[in-house]
Amino acid sequence: MIVKKSPEEIEQMAAAGKIHARALNMLAGKARAGVSTLDLDAAAARFLRSQGADASFLGYRGFPGSICASPNSMIVHGIPGPEPLKRGDLLSIDLGVTLNGWVVDGAVTVAVGPATAIADKLLSATRDALTDAVEQCRVGNHLGDIGHAVQSRVEKQGLAVVKALVGHGVGRSMHEDPQIANYGDPGTGVELAEGMVLAIEPMITTGSDDIRMGDDGWAVFTVDGSLAAHFEHTVAITAEGPRILTPWHLEDSERRAA
Repeated sequence: MIVKKSPEEIEQMAAAGKIHARALNMLAGKARAGVSTLDLDAAAARFLRSQGADASFLGYRGFPGSICASPNSMIVHGIPGPEPLKRGDLLSIDLGVTLNGWVVDGAVTVAVGPATAIADKLLSATRDALTDAVEQCRVGNHLGDIGHAVQSRVEKQGLAVVKALVGHGVGRSMHEDPQIANYGDPGTGVELAEGMVLAIEPMITTGSDDIRMGDDGWAVFTVDGSLAAHFEHTVAITAEGPRILTPWHLEDSERRAA
């Protein structure tokens, strides 16, 4: 069942989204060579506590971190660890924030130091695919329009959509209906209506879209070891058009650390 949110409830989610954006921008700036993803996790936890908010992921089905930190060929759900980041790494940082019982979800992928040409292509295409998808979040459109926007952008670049992983509704719970595929046909699927709030999250690779689970039961990798990127916004569908509730800034997520 899709739970629609009132304008007042969307405002409460937007308050959580403002904290989320500040946290994710901060984490993107700290993702540099020599810093571990466990360091980033601790920084996220401290910041959220200072804002009176909670990390939605911490304890969710037993997940041990405040963030998901997924480097290189790891697509999503990486458990933060002590190994330092290296120049040339790509790091996807996924964060859920809960404030007064309302959840928002978002992610960025950043390059640690100089990025290769293929990594830059992947980052640009995935960011642009998210932008295209958000533009489709309008009353009267369909879920297929969102997926088609992602797929069209990505496949024109010779990259692959991870079809086994999807976005989702979000609100009082982190995962609500509907599921949102990053591929599809225009005009198909559930019709979008005012009050829906969706976590739109293209997950893209430079190689195969086949995936494998890590030994920890959480991390999801590309089978062929190809690079992956993940960008995500929580978006409310309003009468005036799409409203991004997690307004992290693209220029911040593009930051290259020395």
